[in-house]
Amino acid sequence: MSPSLTAAAAGFGTGLSLIVAIGAQNAFVLRQGVRRDAVLAVVGICALSDAVLIALGVGGVGAVVVAWPGALTAVGWIGGAFLLGYGVLAARRVFRPGGALSTEGEAAGSRGRAVLTCLAMTWLNPHVYLDTVFLLGSIAADRGPLRWTFGLGAALASLCWFAALGFGARLLGRFLARPAAWRVLDGLVATTMIALGATLAAGA
Repeated sequence: MSPSLTAAAAGFGTGLSLIVAIGAQNAFVLRQGVRRDAVLAVVGICALSDAVLIALGVGGVGAVVVAWPGALTAVGWIGGAFLLGYGVLAARRVFRPGGALSTEGEAAGSRGRAVLTCLAMTWLNPHVYLDTVFLLGSIAADRGPLRWTFGLGAALASLCWFAALGFGARLLGRFLARPAAWRVLDGLVATTMIALGATLAAGA
């Protein structure tokens, strides 16, 4: 295998290992995929955002941002509050299941909310910066001239994962047609969001 392919494969594997974890972003993409609501837009935002952040990390921006630690603290407070709020809304749906149990996406009015929520979920989460800008950036730096090939592999892993999560979630549609199943899903989403939100706020 050529050095370029090796670097790309390493980037793909590293990126996938960081992305494939239960978190706020993945939980949101899963829920949108099951509901078939603005899936393409949500997947596109997540993948493109990761690509931009990975590029910043590979380009060395992470080392510059370290000089302003207060920035991550501020993002931690804002992101924590946002996740707590979203978690509370998900918890309300567990006890009031009549509002959003259809696997069909709501009409165009909800697409704007989905896009804004996805943007906030992505860019207000300090862990996203730690994983992509700092961690991937530092690992890529060890690749020397092939660091951009490594970054490309990591960005491709992000695209593949979010596409599989968002569009593959439709396979769960029949199962989640039952209100009880939706309550379970919303319960998991609520638990994930509230736990992460509290962690971010406490660590900010």
